[in-house]
Amino acid sequence: MTLPTIGVTCCVKQVEGHAFHAAGDKYVRAVSEASGGLPLLIPALGEALDPADLIGRLDGLLLTGSLSNVEPAHYGGGPTAADDYPDPDRDRTTLPLIRAALAARLPLLAICRGIQELNVALGGTLHAKVHEVPGRQDHRAPADQPHAIQYGPSHRVRLAPGGALAALFDAPQTTVNSLHWQGIDRLAPGLAVEAESPDGQVEAVRVAGLHGIDGGFALAVQWHPEWRALDNPDSRALFAAFGDACRDRARHRTTRTAA
Repeated sequence: MTLPTIGVTCCVKQVEGHAFHAAGDKYVRAVSEASGGLPLLIPALGEALDPADLIGRLDGLLLTGSLSNVEPAHYGGGPTAADDYPDPDRDRTTLPLIRAALAARLPLLAICRGIQELNVALGGTLHAKVHEVPGRQDHRAPADQPHAIQYGPSHRVRLAPGGALAALFDAPQTTVNSLHWQGIDRLAPGLAVEAESPDGQVEAVRVAGLHGIDGGFALAVQWHPEWRALDNPDSRALFAAFGDACRDRARHRTTRTAA
């Protein structure tokens, strides 16, 4: 069976004065091992990429997390702060790519920065620093701890009754890790909340009308299910469902090409 080709978004990283297009190994391995797909890294080339042409070559799209944050200018926020770690090339790549993917009904899974990009791409806004919002807990990871602690269980989230995640996890709630500064403020039109943290912060969304009854798949989570995905039953279920949607897309794409 031909593996579905799943695009994995990259960031621009500076290493010893040189720019690299990079995606974390944990995302690549989650796509390969937990979704059963062939990862294709998408460089952050901005306007040099034709979103529609790229989408036509893919069977799915994974929007990765990142240390960088979406620049506030994209959602009517204030000036970019130094500690936002901006990545303007990624913003210019992913925001139009998301719109093209949804227009083409390409299976989409968004993680951490990805859920924020999805919300902004569809017209929503973000809290630039969730930990400074009254009533919100600090959702950042402890910087002085090893990765195993940073990506370990942090808090529970309530799953929307009758939602896609509640069905996938077969439970009303789950426990997640937490490593983010930004978070959804005003929900974009067309998105439905799939999960919330105890403080009311949106933790997962779906694109309404694209999941379930009509067979589409467009889900986004604020936490990091890609971290040791095969060791967590909920993460396995999420990536397996994404992989199934991508394989279905690949079969239809192959059929259209053969015709």
